[in-house]
Amino acid sequence: MRLSRFFLPTLKEAPSDAQIVSHQLMLRAGMIKQEAAGIYAWLPLGLKVLRKIEQIVREEQMRAGAVELLMPTLQLADLWRESGRYDAYGPEMLRITDRHERELLYGPTNEEMITDIFRAYVKSYKSLPLNLFHIQWKFRDERRPRFGVMRGREFLMKDAYSFDVDEAAARVAYNRMFTAYLNTFARLGLKAVPMRADTGPIGGDLSHEFIVLAETGESEVFCDRKLVEMPAPGDDFSPEAVQAVFDERTALYAATEEMHDQAQFEARTTESDRLSARGIEVGHIFYFGTKYSAPMKAKVAGPDGQDAEVHMGSYGVGVSRLLGAIIEASHDEGGIVWPDSVAPFDVVVINLRANDEAVSAACEDAVAQLEARGKDVLYDDTDERPGGKFATADLIGVPWQLTIGPKGLAEGVVELKRRATGEKVSVPLAEAIERLTA
Repeated sequence: MRLSRFFLPTLKEAPSDAQIVSHQLMLRAGMIKQEAAGIYAWLPLGLKVLRKIEQIVREEQMRAGAVELLMPTLQLADLWRESGRYDAYGPEMLRITDRHERELLYGPTNEEMITDIFRAYVKSYKSLPLNLFHIQWKFRDERRPRFGVMRGREFLMKDAYSFDVDEAAARVAYNRMFTAYLNTFARLGLKAVPMRADTGPIGGDLSHEFIVLAETGESEVFCDRKLVEMPAPGDDFSPEAVQAVFDERTALYAATEEMHDQAQFEARTTESDRLSARGIEVGHIFYFGTKYSAPMKAKVAGPDGQDAEVHMGSYGVGVSRLLGAIIEASHDEGGIVWPDSVAPFDVVVINLRANDEAVSAACEDAVAQLEARGKDVLYDDTDERPGGKFATADLIGVPWQLTIGPKGLAEGVVELKRRATGEKVSVPLAEAIERLTA
């Protein structure tokens, strides 16, 4: 992709109302544009990153056995009346009446609709366990939307919903999603710690938040340092394996400031392992038994032939919120530092003299070779000054910068820079290509 043809409206300074780093850098890097309070248009650079995050979330859900579908954004109010939540949910719900006077709502979550889909088609325990997920835009009318995509009104969410014949099976499903979330956040380059959480309006008696540690996090968290250092659990989703993962992580102390108990913290950790930090919630999982299946009559015939209400859980990941969380956890004074897995481009090729035929030819050759080897390349072919080109490359956070100019070309070398470390080396172009595609 030539930068001269790409839509990248960068800013030198962030608007004064952007209060946190991710909001500032997303605006400056031309990733989003605010259309209304808490509602953003996703510009090309932001959309590329959002889609990469979405795909990783999708892949890890499928690896854990979940099956994807897509539910509409508008839902019938009567479904929510069945569960008893329509009046209880509060003003965050956007209620709508269509031309036929039918009461609808813009979905803030999907427990009722997925339960309705399930009860229409699943009649026997032989169809269980079942986990259905979708990735869909949602709307919650926050009183004070702020912090960019970290607390917007419209946001992209992954919701998964498990259905099981009894509580024991449902807890296996819960542990499976618990494991899948740890794998997901690790692939996104994040250190995420599961912490026991309040179930809130979703309901139930078992819930965990997944908190990403970041200096600019929204709340204070307390945990055993060993939790942060644990590697991703991997893709063994047998009941025994996921129970072991759950037991290992929950045996160690971890709490948000709302749930924190200092005496317990000191009793369950050594002084050297006590970690107090800032954190950002990026995922939330719940087991809530028959909270929705009972009032909505979602039953299956059990092994004994008797109908039984299914046990359910729900599992949410804020896909658009994750983008902001990654920036909060990974940035420097120059801009964003994307993990390789979600970067909008793999490498930016910087032409230091766009009107020099030899330099342009070398850049074109580099781009062609990299793309032939499967790399997504941004080619800065603009006539900006070098300082501006470097500043833009640092701001948008592409992991590798390959710079080609007349002086280096005369010496037979190009400059290769790793964005995350700032390390630079001058090597022949062929060697640079090999390093980038190894």
